[in-house]
Amino acid sequence: MSNPWIAIGALALVGVLIPLGMMAISKLLRPSVPEQGKRSTYESGEIPTGDTRIRFNIQYYMVALLFVVFDIETVLIFPWTVIYRSALDNGVGLAKILVPMLVFIGVLVVGLGWAWRNGAVKWVRSPRASEQEVERT
Repeated sequence: MSNPWIAIGALALVGVLIPLGMMAISKLLRPSVPEQGKRSTYESGEIPTGDTRIRFNIQYYMVALLFVVFDIETVLIFPWTVIYRSALDNGVGLAKILVPMLVFIGVLVVGLGWAWRNGAVKWVRSPRASEQEVERT
């Protein structure tokens, strides 16, 4: 009897060796012609201006993260809704079907409440909008 971990290890080894081998061979075979144009940043044919580090508003990332969390929630609820009726027809109790999903949704609601309370879903107002609000009052 052979150990199944040997096959997994061999597959992992091949999965690492093939890309490394391809990179090594391409480094040996490719021509090296260093010039200033190749070392500059490519900006769609335009001459780059300004700094490469741009400060993004963290709210973009927070909204994206919350979207992913609640999108995955939908993906996890869908299979439950598909088997709900057939489970009831097969004699599984209502509580045994409903309680786990209610706990799951409850955890998500608590997480949304926490994010809301900490301002994760509150969009940052622009300075111009804040100035207009001050002028109105």
